[in-house]
Amino acid sequence: MQNTGDINGRVADAPSGNWVYRVLPATLWPYAQLARWDRPIGWQLLMWPCFWSVALAANASVALGHGSPGFVVIYHLFLYFIGAVAMRGAGCTYNDLVDHEIDMSVARTRSRPLPSGRVTRLQAKVFIALQALVGLLVLLQFNWFAVVLGVLSLGIVALYPFAKRFTDWPQFFLGLAFSWGALMGWAGLFGSLSLAPIVLYLAAILWTIGYDTIYAHQDKEDDELIGVRSTARLFGDQTRLWLVGLYGATLLLMLLSFALAGTSWLAYLGLIVAGGMFAYQIAVLDIDDGAQCLALFKSNNRVGLIIFVGLFLSFLFLAP
Repeated sequence: MQNTGDINGRVADAPSGNWVYRVLPATLWPYAQLARWDRPIGWQLLMWPCFWSVALAANASVALGHGSPGFVVIYHLFLYFIGAVAMRGAGCTYNDLVDHEIDMSVARTRSRPLPSGRVTRLQAKVFIALQALVGLLVLLQFNWFAVVLGVLSLGIVALYPFAKRFTDWPQFFLGLAFSWGALMGWAGLFGSLSLAPIVLYLAAILWTIGYDTIYAHQDKEDDELIGVRSTARLFGDQTRLWLVGLYGATLLLMLLSFALAGTSWLAYLGLIVAGGMFAYQIAVLDIDDGAQCLALFKSNNRVGLIIFVGLFLSFLFLAP
């Protein structure tokens, strides 16, 4: 049965003028919505740790005297872009299957394809398989260490949708999954891991907890009614203070990671700019303004971009 929250085939929390609705036929809209192609912020936030890690590894390669892996870096960035879009889509479709009943009870999500009845559970499962196949094809372009490392992330991805049912820290589990690219980029270039990408991974986890806490404040009233747990509900009025700690630790860990990889001053300049953007988020945050929380959450795409630009320019600066 069509849910009244479904407005002309669109979903409540996505811009109605998105390219999906201008380019794709209406019959494909539900699948684009399952994959969140109409809300690119998800794959963007998944992509940035991958991009950071590739650029960090490129810096380290030059600093260690291994030469400049210029073409390989560009090729890997392209692969991680495709992989981020595909695996974000598969993850969101899986998450919607798990949260089918919950989404029917939340005003922001009841217009999504599954609760609105525009897609069946079987169709959603087939769509997951197709997206996962694209992700697998991307993964197989890397060395076997990176392939195994990528497969290991699936356990965390599978666990995440259930975290909100048993812990106040589902954002931590999201961080474990969404930040995995901070390990992958380095592994894809070196075929191994070292302390620098591990520290970057920890930084990305804290960043994810921070921005997703802001995002979760949109749903805290509905979450409380249906018993869904989150750091937004846990932190409450102390959210701003928690963000100071989370974002501050993110910057410190990134500083250490960059130092371990031997980056130039340009990478640190990017961190300074990102720190200013974090400070702005904290200063203006109104946890009771859902629209503002969404806007601040989305602004983390620019944070990720700035950090990557700093690392990439550092690589170009160091390259012979």
